[in-house]
Amino acid sequence: MQHESISLSDHKPLLSVNDISHYYGNSIGCRNVSFDLYPGEVLGIVGESGSGKSTLLKCLSASLAPSTGSILYRDRTDAVHDIYAVSEAKRRMLARTDWGIVEQNPRDGLRLNVSAGANIGERLMAVGARHYGDIRHEALGWLGKVEIDLNRVDDFPATFSGGMQQRLQIARNLVNKPRLIFMDEPTGGLDVSVQARLLDLLRRLVSELNLSVIIVTHDLAVARLLSHRLMVMQRGEVVESGLTDQVLDDPHHPYTQLLVSSVLVA
Repeated sequence: MQHESISLSDHKPLLSVNDISHYYGNSIGCRNVSFDLYPGEVLGIVGESGSGKSTLLKCLSASLAPSTGSILYRDRTDAVHDIYAVSEAKRRMLARTDWGIVEQNPRDGLRLNVSAGANIGERLMAVGARHYGDIRHEALGWLGKVEIDLNRVDDFPATFSGGMQQRLQIARNLVNKPRLIFMDEPTGGLDVSVQARLLDLLRRLVSELNLSVIIVTHDLAVARLLSHRLMVMQRGEVVESGLTDQVLDDPHHPYTQLLVSSVLVA
């Protein structure tokens, strides 16, 4: 799969990650990870369970403070913030306005005791929206964008299938027009046919909204379909990185070769 090329020469990095490490006691979560992420770019992070990709994602999304290193984020005004040097209030504001997090289990990213429409509307209210009619109109619009029947707007997420819950979580995250989305195994646990439909939806929305995305997955097919660039992690460290098709079609590191060959054999 050839991805549309994105020009990085005219852009400044949206996110600059500098020597991020996190340790759990004497165990390595991730170590010495550095990269830049540009506007409109999708970065895939792959590796087996225990490779450090989820720890890294938590550090990047301000869910887990790194032991060392810094993460710089460029906001809509072109100001650069060290996300672990700013106040907790500033981090929360960035999370409400500029970022979104799509959890592997959609129930972790939804409020199950309020309706589908309210799940979407809450994100708007968090940034000051108050007009009920406008909020409901926006919620209905996003249900349509993620291919959920508009008649389900007042239904509770618990009545939805797993695939529908994941699409609702995506709508909840995108309604505020964020610039950066973190995704943790967004197709994990879904049937193959549901995965395919969700991947098509994600690819379309990422392109239409010019989103920057960091996606963690163990599924190389998901990484190939969605990401422009790929980082391969093993034992907490990045062992190979590059354009997605180049890394998967011509892997250089023995671990990457093993990952790719295991998929081919399967």
